Amino acid sequence: MNKRTAGEYARLDEKDLPELLIKMENYSGDTLTRLGLRALKYTFPRPGMLTGSPWTEFDLDRARWDIPKERMKMPTPHIVPLSRQAVEVLRTLQQITGDGEYVFPGTHGNKHMDTNTLLFALYRLGYQGRMTSHGFRGIASTVLNERGFDDKHIEIQLAHLQRNKTKKAYDHAKYLEPRRNLMQWWADFLDEELAKGRKLVTAH
Repeated sequence: MNKRTAGEYARLDEKDLPELLIKMENYSGDTLTRLGLRALKYTFPRPGMLTGSPWTEFDLDRARWDIPKERMKMPTPHIVPLSRQAVEVLRTLQQITGDGEYVFPGTHGNKHMDTNTLLFALYRLGYQGRMTSHGFRGIASTVLNERGFDDKHIEIQLAHLQRNKTKKAYDHAKYLEPRRNLMQWWADFLDEELAKGRKLVTAH
């Protein structure tokens, strides 16, 4: 694993993905947590955006997740195009929690799932100090850049672009079609890495 600078979110390298993904797939804890890990890997948002998401933000027929500016760290909304795999995960979740307000309802009096739920699940899988729920963003950024995807598309999808006064006309829907292609490629890539993980398990 490469050394990370101080304060950087811990994350694995690409070569470690197959083992991670098979462990996530076989996670034996709570069903919502397991599905949360799947949704996280396919969409790579900031974890709190996912765990605090209400069903009203999702249009599964159009394969879109529209996060309003009020929930974003920047004063603009954010669109996450949903891959076929992400839609499948969300439709499964809809059968479980679709009658409620939140995709991931909370416990012990909380409105929705705590962000640390996904982080601690990774810890239980043996990745404390090596991988965080935020780490999928870094892995996605690295892999997509290395595969030649346009840096602008990646940065917009990560919601990294600065929305300052000189960019007040920023269009949060910009490059939506290539971003949709990017997200589908990423989901297919993860499934290929998961298949490698299954072969590793079989080999042992």
